[in-house]
Order: sequence, then structure tokens, then C-alpha cells
Amino acid sequence: MSADASSSGRGPRIALLPLDERPVNVRLPADVAAIAGASLALPPRETLPDLRKAGRADELGAWLEAASDAADALVVSTDMLCYGGLIAARTSADPLATALGRLEALRAIRERHPALPVAAVTLVMRASDSYNPQEEPDYWATHGRELHRLGAVHHRAFAGQTGADLAALEAGIPRDIRLDFERRRLRNHQINLHALSLAADGAIDPLLITADDTAEFAAGTMEQLWLTQWSRILPIPGQVLMYPGADEVGAVLVARQLALILDGTARFRVECADPAGLERIPNFENGPLRVAIDRQVRAAGAELVDDAGAMALLVHAPDSRRRDLCGHIPQFDGDDRNDAARTAELALRLLEGGRDVALADLRYSNGGDPLLIDALRERGILTRLAAYGGWNTAGNALGSVVAAAAATQVARGAGTYDAAAARRLLLHRLIEDWGYQSVVRRAYDAGLRSFDAPGEAAAARDVARELNALLAELAPGTTIDSVSFPWHRSFELDVTLTGATA
Repeated sequence: MSADASSSGRGPRIALLPLDERPVNVRLPADVAAIAGASLALPPRETLPDLRKAGRADELGAWLEAASDAADALVVSTDMLCYGGLIAARTSADPLATALGRLEALRAIRERHPALPVAAVTLVMRASDSYNPQEEPDYWATHGRELHRLGAVHHRAFAGQTGADLAALEAGIPRDIRLDFERRRLRNHQINLHALSLAADGAIDPLLITADDTAEFAAGTMEQLWLTQWSRILPIPGQVLMYPGADEVGAVLVARQLALILDGTARFRVECADPAGLERIPNFENGPLRVAIDRQVRAAGAELVDDAGAMALLVHAPDSRRRDLCGHIPQFDGDDRNDAARTAELALRLLEGGRDVALADLRYSNGGDPLLIDALRERGILTRLAAYGGWNTAGNALGSVVAAAAATQVARGAGTYDAAAARRLLLHRLIEDWGYQSVVRRAYDAGLRSFDAPGEAAAARDVARELNALLAELAPGTTIDSVSFPWHRSFELDVTLTGATA
């Protein structure tokens, strides 16, 4: 979907200022809106970022204020509003005063439209455990992992733990690099604090404070402690939620605004064949999955209930060995096959009992469990799911499932449900999260290759052919019209499906 287009529909109109220009932040929220017959207004494509080229933050703020006049609700990324996108929030030299001035657009919108629902998300800046500078300042190529470790050591010291030699670690990172990085963190932390102030003033509700690529001990996790304390101290009239996630949040908040506009509340009962897995901390996250589930559901304006008639949020729990499908190919064993079979059998029992089932496939990072998909296909129930997600982090996959399933429930209650849109989204996530990330992507250095122009064109043709072969087995008559690589690398892709019907 073009970023300057709106999804068709006669229902509610939601204006979205996305986290960045990638399909998960633009297309996925539009697909969720379409389930309920809603349209999604997006900024003109030329104002959005292009990988490391920042979006036009001032123009984006002006667009948001103008869009608020015709919208039934807003969903806003503060990273886009303040800096021009996710990567710009980590790399730009914009001073704090400039970023704060842009954030004040939300207060101006509240003054113009006192009753307009405005939901916002602000990210805690990450420090990835890598030497990959594509999404970070250039010095990440030489000092990235040390900066990641430095945050963990500071956090442990803050918590009163001793161990690593902080002085030695700091001495190994040039002072100018440490100064630049920590100043960026401080600037972004002040933006997050100001977002809390706006929530206290009633300018935004809810405010989600999320974090991607974090860990139990990390700079971002320490900042979340400080933000949590301020969220408790300030008398905030609305809701503030803090949990792991990023790229799925736009879709989650679209689902929440749909629930508000259509006056409905989605209800989920968590089902899991491995209940102990709900207590595990997934890769790249800093708390138990059980807590993340609760907050993702609440963020979507939905409820967790103990009602055997509610839609089942079926969780394929994280792998206790914390394996990742990007970067290497795991050797599956008997335990893997047994766990996949247990989840598939539970899905079958739920469906045979008349339950709707939304499946969060969280066993591995960066791709759906191929053994689970095979087990579901053997039982003939894969395309009977209400929603599916298995991409990137547990938070990404979980949030996209909750968003689609919540929109489905609310739309059914309001009489605006578009079954064809729901099926297209289900097939899209299956063919991308399993078909590409777990199967086809293995040929491209397990998802870590960057492309030149000829290589990208050839890869797009090959991937389209392979995915169409898989799709023909899942949904005869449905085809992939186009494949592209948004950031010119094999890690993620965009596909367009045609012919998917209910």
C-alpha cells in the first residue's frame, strides 16, 4: 500500500503518524483498520523517512494537525513527530528544544479538538547488541556491542550489583563516542518524560512507552524504571502502559481506536500448551511473557477473561533454548516436534469446541515455527485461524495477532466486519512470517544479506516464485502480485496478495 494512499471504506477514519515507512508500520495498521471497514489516513509518502534519511518532521506535524480536523481518532508515533522516524530518533542531531516544540503539536490538537481520541506511542531508545550501524550512529560499527554492554553494567550498578569493571569498559570506548551516545539517550529520555506530562494534561490517552531489542539489564530497562516511577507520581487521568515492542504498536493502537469509535470491547482467554512458557523472558525483551500479554491486550482496548466462550489467544510459548531463526538454522529435535504437536492439538480442540482461535507463534525469534505450521496443516486447520503472527520479536508477533483479533471481534459486534480483509491479513502473515522468514529467507544468508539493485530485483523474482508455490497450497486462487525489500536487505519484505476471499 502506498504511504500516501488511504484504505477504502465508508466507516471510521483514523489518521496515523507511523513509526517509520516500512510496511509493518504502514500496511499492517491499514490492514487491521480494513477488517472493521475503516479507512486509514497516512502522511504523503515524500514526507516520510527513507531508511537513514529522516522524514520531514515539521511537515509531518503540520499534516497531523490538518488531518485531525477530518479524523475520528489519531494514532501518533512521537519518534516520527519529534525526529522524522525511528532511525532518526537514534541518529539525528536535532536539539532537545526543537524536538520538544514539535511534540507540542499534540497539545495544540487537544485544544482544537477536546473530544478527539489521541493515542500515542513513544519508544525507549535501544542499544542493539551488534556491530551493525545500519539503524544506528556510524560508530556502532566499531563500538556497538561495548555500548550495549555499558548500559547493562550501569543498570546493574544502579541496582546495587557489582561485577564488571565499569572503568575498564568506559576506557575502551572513546570519550567523544560515549558523550554523543549518552546525550542522545538523555534527549530521548526527556522527550519520553514530556510525553508523560502531556498524558497528565489529558492531551493523549493512552500513552504507550515501548522498547525494542532490550534485555533484563540494559540502559533502556533502567530508563523504564525511572519512567514507571514518574507515571505513578503524576496524576495521569488516562492510561500509561510500558512493555516490549515497537513495530506492531501502530496496528495495536488502530485496533484500540476502532474499539472506542465502534463502542466495543474484545475479550480474550489465554490458552497455552506449555503454561510454564508464559513465565519465560523472550529474546530481546526484559520481562515475562505473561506480563507482555496482559499489556498488549490492554493496549488494544481489550480484556483478558476467564471465560471458556471468549476468543482463544493461543500462545505457542517461547523456546526455553532461546533460539532465533535469523542468523542460523536450528536443528529441530524430538522436543521441538512434540511441543509443536501439543500446540496444534490444542488448537484443534479449541476449534472443534466452537472457539475462535488467534495464534501467537512465539517459539522462535524472527520467524514462525515450521514444525507447528506443518502440524496445523496436517490437521487441516491452519487457515481456520482468526489471526496469526510469528515475525521478529515476541512483542511484534503478539501485538499484530492481538490487533487483528481485537478488530475482528469489535467489527463483528458493530456489524462492520469485512471477512475478506481478515482472511487477506491472515494469509499475508502466514506467507510472510512462516513462508518467507522461516523457509525462503534461509537462502539469503539466513536473512542478513544486503542487496545491490540487480541482486534485489533477482531476489524479488525468486522469492515471489517460491512464495506463490507455498501460497497455492494454502489458498488456491490467491497469488502474490509483487515482492519488495523495503530497506534493501533480506531481513524483511513486503508482499501484495490478490484473490484472497472469505
